[in-house]
Amino acid sequence: MRKNKQLLIIAVTAIGLGLTAALTAVAVVYSGAYDISATRQHWQATHSLLEIAMRQSVRQQAASIEEPALTDPQMALRGAASFHDKCVQCHGAPGVAQSAIGLSMQPLPGPLVDAKRHWRPRELYWVVRHGIKMTGMPAWQYRLADAEIWDLVAFMQQLPQLDAMQYAQWTRPGLATPARESHAPASAATFTPDVERGRQALHQYACSACHTIPGVTGSRVHVGPPLKGMGTRTLIAGTLANSPANLALWLTATQQVKPGTAMPQLGVSSRDAQDIAAYLSTLR
Repeated sequence: MRKNKQLLIIAVTAIGLGLTAALTAVAVVYSGAYDISATRQHWQATHSLLEIAMRQSVRQQAASIEEPALTDPQMALRGAASFHDKCVQCHGAPGVAQSAIGLSMQPLPGPLVDAKRHWRPRELYWVVRHGIKMTGMPAWQYRLADAEIWDLVAFMQQLPQLDAMQYAQWTRPGLATPARESHAPASAATFTPDVERGRQALHQYACSACHTIPGVTGSRVHVGPPLKGMGTRTLIAGTLANSPANLALWLTATQQVKPGTAMPQLGVSSRDAQDIAAYLSTLR
């Protein structure tokens, strides 16, 4: 009897503490007391906790990735060109400062000269491919082929050894051979659009910045029309008959299909357009 009473007290106490924590969190959120400005740093405890969670998550997610050989010098040279084009603005490089964007971000995207010390190649590949939430680190999955991502990883294995002059030599225009294609384009006869991949691509191409899209997380926006019911509409943008093929055409050749439309041409690849069209066609 006494044991049951003790368990009841423990349970009531735990529930009470949980409710108190929840009410405190609600009060902080709705009062506006939490300062979200990028001019204020995280508390060190908050920063450390998020960093530990990030590192553990990356190691878990990347554990089954098979690493290719990264010894080909041309891989690293191609990776150097890609790094200079896509990474330096946030992370800097030997003798090269971060851009104003990188310097102003919070948390600060640090230099990658020591990345080899902290991350295995497969983990670096995973971070580049998938990005990291709440840090500003983008996912390059829809903009770089797998071979190009591994080229970047190969270069990051060389980066700790480079000084400013050596980095400048590595990134001279035209030094590397063209990037290898990691996979041949899918033909119409063999390619089956991937609905789930299309849902992810809608977010990666920032479609949810202007449209509310069922199944895609985003704010309530009113820039473009909501895409709910897209699969049942008769016309696309008042111009094309609604079909997956025409949806893909609209995504890849927006300004050609409807010159002057406010919707920008986003550089959507043919494969990604077909996947996106497949997903949009399921919306009822």
